[in-house]
Amino acid sequence: MKVLAAMSGGVDSAVAAARAAEAGHDVTGIHLALSRNPASYRSGARGCCTIEDANDARRAADVIGIPFYVWDLSERFHADVVEDFMDEYAAGRTPNPCLRCNERIKFAAVLDRALALGFDAVATGHYAQLRTGTDGLVEMHRAADAGKDQSYVLGVLDQQQLAHSLFPLGDTPKPAVRAEAERRGLLVADKPDSHDICFVADGDNAGWLREKLGDRAPNHGGAIVDDATGEELGRHDGTVGFTIGQRKGLRLGVPAPDGRPRFVLDIEPVEGTVRVGPRERLAVSALEADRPRWCGTVPRVLEGPEVTVQLRAHGAEHRARVEVHDGDRVRVELLDHASGIAPGQAAVFYDGTRVVGSATITATTRVAA
Repeated sequence: MKVLAAMSGGVDSAVAAARAAEAGHDVTGIHLALSRNPASYRSGARGCCTIEDANDARRAADVIGIPFYVWDLSERFHADVVEDFMDEYAAGRTPNPCLRCNERIKFAAVLDRALALGFDAVATGHYAQLRTGTDGLVEMHRAADAGKDQSYVLGVLDQQQLAHSLFPLGDTPKPAVRAEAERRGLLVADKPDSHDICFVADGDNAGWLREKLGDRAPNHGGAIVDDATGEELGRHDGTVGFTIGQRKGLRLGVPAPDGRPRFVLDIEPVEGTVRVGPRERLAVSALEADRPRWCGTVPRVLEGPEVTVQLRAHGAEHRARVEVHDGDRVRVELLDHASGIAPGQAAVFYDGTRVVGSATITATTRVAA
């Protein structure tokens, strides 16, 4: 089988490529150039889009003994991931750019080009497992290493994409992957994992958004108010600096009467109002979502003891009942209440360890006070 191995420059993708080659596949390595100016993206352990990473990927391909190329997808990445990130925050939502990158870049633009060039599959270093179900469909399951499981950020993949994907590391704990990389002579064996958002160079999301949005920002300041009383507690310089559930950086001039910390409960980007209140007001009992993506057959209802929803990367699972309406709207009843859930986040649905699909949260129902 002809396999295109996406090599980010880290240890996981290098070992995944090596395993694919060792399994007898005809493997070609590629690195994705996602920025016209790599120095503007994160470097070292904080990114996956730098010149340093491209060089690390090339050296790993040389050790494995496979051809290696760099594909420039910077324009598509900016339009489909970076611009989407800015638009979502400007609208008061909290997006996950890693899901969007998987949906529109790694398993869409890359996979489409790979198939057009005659490749049969794309291999990545993601931690998830693929199995063929009794109905013949390809199922995606959680990784064996629960701490590294990445099925949440892969919940946007459909059946066609899964059928042309390989995740060689899904059955292996991360420490074993590093040990294998060292045995294979891969210099990235001890390279730290990447973290956070690769295109925010200094990690200051709010500052980056204010700079990039400029006049596109819906407001340049507003009030921070008590959700229960409407009392103004402070001022801010833009709603893009806040997300639901946030506690730090509120800079409130008036302490709570009971001395307890306040959290962001709601963001109104048009009016520029940020509403805050106690932690218990963050509890959510239900949510609405749209833009569903199903890994296999489209369900009408998901329920049962094994049905859960995950609302953050590496977040907790919540028992749930899921209803699909008109094919494009999803209603989720949370049997276990969640906390601090924001519109724009992804809800990923599971039946046991199997990923059923995902949707983008549009609204939440708070637990009554």
